[in-house]
Amino acid sequence: MGTFILVPGAGHTAWCWHKIMPLLERAGHKVMAIDLPGTPPNPTYHPSELTLEIWAGDVADAVRKAEKPVFLAGHSRGGFVISEAAEMASDELAGLIYVTAIIPQPGQSLLEAAGYDPSIVPPIDENGCMAKFTDDVAIERFYHRCSPEDHVEACRHLYAEPMRPDSVPSGVTWERWGRVPRAYIECSDDIALDLHTQQRKMQAAAPCDPVYTLDTDHSPFLCAPEALSVAMIEIARRFETADAET
Repeated sequence: MGTFILVPGAGHTAWCWHKIMPLLERAGHKVMAIDLPGTPPNPTYHPSELTLEIWAGDVADAVRKAEKPVFLAGHSRGGFVISEAAEMASDELAGLIYVTAIIPQPGQSLLEAAGYDPSIVPPIDENGCMAKFTDDVAIERFYHRCSPEDHVEACRHLYAEPMRPDSVPSGVTWERWGRVPRAYIECSDDIALDLHTQQRKMQAAAPCDPVYTLDTDHSPFLCAPEALSVAMIEIARRFETADAET
């Protein structure tokens, strides 16, 4: 058994993992969900001061301090952050788990890695933040398979995403990040990150093993926490088994 460190996606706080955490703990793992610096629960930086290095360094510090083995999971934009953290702390990690997440190639920005059309990105305010999605757009893009109760709570926790860390080229290298085992949990009914044109395109460029497919929207931690936890626990077991065999 080891430690899961969970990194949320754009506009989301650590709250998004609240259904998953007790399920992972029940299986005997330690679990930590991170609120990144400069987000409303962790206002250690003004959003305009943030860099990808600050975000990744915060996660890498948590990895170094955690009980080993460490399984670092990121959702959506969180995949960009955990990749950069793995570059900094590759020797401390048992594996990376991308939960319908963005996997960068060396030198790619988040928008380039995900293949996003820049026209869909909301406007940027004077603090360098992306305007927060309205509730109806968030429900349509992120939570369309979730319950009405989850719609209310999820939208209440959304915030305006600092954009500076997401707009710089990734510093990952195949020599460090690239040698950390990677797993992917793809979501087949994801509107925010399309299964075929985005999720699988990124996997083809940075192969992951194992890959699990869930019949969920972009937020499996809310609409299918049991299925997500089963996949994550099995991935951790496979990472540990592979490590013991090397």
